[in-house]
Amino acid sequence: MSTLDDRTPVLVGVGQAAERPTDPDYQALSPVALGAEAARRALADAGAGGDLAGALDVVAAIRQFEISTPGARPPFGASNNFPRSVASRVGADPRRAILEITGGQGPQRLVGEFCKAIARGEAEAVLLVGSEAMSTVLHLQAKGETPDWSETVEGDLEDRGYGLEGMFTASLLKHRIRGAIPAYALFETARRGRLGKSRADYARDMGGLFAPFTDVAAANPYSAAPTARTAEELITVTERNRIVAEPFTRMLVARDQVNQAAALVLTSVGKARALGIPQDKWVFLHGQADANELTIMERPDISASPQSIAAGLKALALAGKSQADMALFDLYSCFPIAVFNMLDGLGMAANDPRGLTLTGGLPFFGGAGNNYSMHGIAEMVTRLRQRPGAFGLVGANGGMLSKYSAGVYSTLPADWTQPDQRLAKIADAPVPGLELDTAEGSARVETYTIIPHKDGDLVVVVGRLDVNGWRFVANAKAGDQATLEAARARDPLGRAIAVQTDAEGMNRFRFTD
Repeated sequence: MSTLDDRTPVLVGVGQAAERPTDPDYQALSPVALGAEAARRALADAGAGGDLAGALDVVAAIRQFEISTPGARPPFGASNNFPRSVASRVGADPRRAILEITGGQGPQRLVGEFCKAIARGEAEAVLLVGSEAMSTVLHLQAKGETPDWSETVEGDLEDRGYGLEGMFTASLLKHRIRGAIPAYALFETARRGRLGKSRADYARDMGGLFAPFTDVAAANPYSAAPTARTAEELITVTERNRIVAEPFTRMLVARDQVNQAAALVLTSVGKARALGIPQDKWVFLHGQADANELTIMERPDISASPQSIAAGLKALALAGKSQADMALFDLYSCFPIAVFNMLDGLGMAANDPRGLTLTGGLPFFGGAGNNYSMHGIAEMVTRLRQRPGAFGLVGANGGMLSKYSAGVYSTLPADWTQPDQRLAKIADAPVPGLELDTAEGSARVETYTIIPHKDGDLVVVVGRLDVNGWRFVANAKAGDQATLEAARARDPLGRAIAVQTDAEGMNRFRFTD
């Protein structure tokens, strides 16, 4: 360590905070208050002898879900400058305050950005922080309470916007693929088709993947749902575990009703030394890669995200390692496909004895909005300190399998004298032009989902025309119970259909086999 360049970036502090409405000491904290608690713990965790909070020159924050879309209105109000609100509560007055774009890739992406900034001398000490209080919002609304969480703080804010471009196409939105659950259902079912598995067999695969995650969550004091469950429990449809979009039961998807916050502190080695931060707190980023994926309808293969896989492989390569060298993993797990995709690409099995999560995963530990991977990184830092010399991989997913950031960590020092040798941006994939807004003729079902709805369940298919292979999205006609029942009775994957565009511009399909 004594030969390390003073400009070398290092993670020195991590902190997490959480509360459940059932906790005896539940305080119904706002996102700012919860984030500030995680930040205090991260600063304390570093064990600095000097004023680490006062040394912070950047505070970069993850955007809460309730301010992640244009026109969103937080029900109880919000800070006009979340990072500075948190900073003021921990005794910091940073030169820069940043609000990151939407997406679960954000925490890992920010680690790489500010490791580079530190290595270039553009920052000395950085706090990364994010929080969600979605469970408290619902809890207080149910009680008829309306606290005022709004506040105004002075100082500039670098608001990077929403970053929602490319997640959906107009045709997907029109045909009711309007959120993460039905979109990921299309990916999941396409992967089942690629593997040639039945619905029942693939459901068992999903349950088998996630059952070990529940064991980890059950032992994690910050978990929103700390209950161990069997694979069968996860996939069996009950009143509490209803289908949210085929093939997903409620227990197989990210849990967004959480009150959770996490924070990381990064400094230069020189600043860590000056502040007296013990070396046994230091963890280094050895390689990071970021990638963007094509839209759902543009991907040649809907069953995978090759750009995400490329990010994971590149991060490992930059660290001079392979997945076999990793002792620890925290793979983003909003849905099974997000994990399966990386396992397929990295050549790993679902029952890898090293484990695939450090937190318990988004459905069980909690899907803390865009901030989940801040918790994953915090856990990674903590575990690596306990295993000096070991390496770990964090995979952070955003959007509709459309934004990915992967990072490799270790307590062993990393050479950052040439920052671009530690970071990479995967080149965007070329757009093949496969999507039609309107379609007519014979076709085959490429993937599908059935979405429960109070006005009648909805079948959505993505198909390819027989004549030219171009892709379209379609619904059955309104009230077409026969097509709905046919989809339930017999697997729609690969089936022959006829499609036509109606007077309202909607693509309508029916089975023809």
